[in-house]
Amino acid sequence: METVKLFALLTLSAPLALGAALFDVREYGAMGDGRTKDTAAIAKAIAACSKAGGGTVNVPAGRYLTGPIVLKSHVTLNLDAGSTILASTDAADYPVQSSVWGDGRTLLSSVIYAEDAENITITGRGTIDGQGQVWWHRFWLAHPKKGMQPATTAEEKAEAAMVANGRPHLIKFIRCKDVVIEHVNLINSPEWTIHPMLSEFIRIDGVTIHNPVPSPNTDGINPESCRNVQILNSRIDVGDDCVTLKSGKDAFGRKIGMPDENITITNCIMLKGHGGVVIGSEMSGGVRNVVVTNCVFQGTDKGIRIKSQRGRGGVVEGLTVSNIVMQDVPSPFTITTFYNGGDKPTDVFPVNDGTPIFRDFHFSNITARGAKIAGEIMGLKEMPVQDITFTGIHIRATKGMTCTDAKGIAWRDVTIETAEGPVLTKSNCGIAVSQ
Repeated sequence: METVKLFALLTLSAPLALGAALFDVREYGAMGDGRTKDTAAIAKAIAACSKAGGGTVNVPAGRYLTGPIVLKSHVTLNLDAGSTILASTDAADYPVQSSVWGDGRTLLSSVIYAEDAENITITGRGTIDGQGQVWWHRFWLAHPKKGMQPATTAEEKAEAAMVANGRPHLIKFIRCKDVVIEHVNLINSPEWTIHPMLSEFIRIDGVTIHNPVPSPNTDGINPESCRNVQILNSRIDVGDDCVTLKSGKDAFGRKIGMPDENITITNCIMLKGHGGVVIGSEMSGGVRNVVVTNCVFQGTDKGIRIKSQRGRGGVVEGLTVSNIVMQDVPSPFTITTFYNGGDKPTDVFPVNDGTPIFRDFHFSNITARGAKIAGEIMGLKEMPVQDITFTGIHIRATKGMTCTDAKGIAWRDVTIETAEGPVLTKSNCGIAVSQ
């Protein structure tokens, strides 16, 4: 009997302890009706949570229309199942900010944003909907694709003007530490979806990202000049690159000089995007110590893509990719220092701080079916791609692999089946083949 009484006391006291650190946005005035802007109410809940020293800001089931949400240190944003954050489509709701790279660019604030914060989390089974269709339409009015008409009417020109400072990213964290994004559903991002910058100790686990094709520049996860990053157990289906590693562009990136480093990408499914896992082309601060393993790429334009050009500078090194299955990926491997074209493969330039360096890549246990080409490696005359191993690779493709200006390339147990043409075409490329 005494035990039962004690248990009853414990169960009664537990919610009180939890409630002391739980801040429900409805208690701060949020309506959740999908029409009323709940920006101020959500901000009040976050401010109260921060003032209390941290805790959880809870978003119960409902549809919460909001402008930017600014997270603070020690705050967890929990989205209950059935809850949806609806990003405002009014450009006036998003403050204009200066680029952190010091390059003079301005851009709109992101939907969920934090700067110089630590111990922040976004979690739950809810959804963050960027309502990107409106923003994509504006972008195409301002930058029409082939066959599209530019803005002509006054109304269309006003719409196009709303992207003069770009489009909001869905989630952006700048100079933050100890960041977790887990379980949430992220859809219809106006531009990049998850974009940590100059941050460290980041875990992105079990998220679903869906930005339908076509949707311009809607990359999935883009760590930029970050360290100690884990991307795990996620499904990424987007209109641009699924995961891209970056570290700044040209002289501005080299000046800050903070590489993307110590990054693992594991147990993920990549669908439709331009690339499954991509490095560059903005990699001027360097990218190093990257592991990609146990992933499936289906229908992405490229599989592993590493891209740069003269003028970028930076070193990409220490990449290991293993246990990957690719289906209907036109080019499983694309490694190029001619991303923007312009220069000719026969050109030779002096080596300087703008010369990109690619080295020390290792690919193993990879199967690719339905490829158009087996892959391409294209280095510079003055700086060949170097030290790449392919081990346990099986590719079925229409055409084979091309390799230009590379050295220290090793094939071990590599099978490439082509429907036409040679398995390998090379120029100034040394490949050692062994069984």
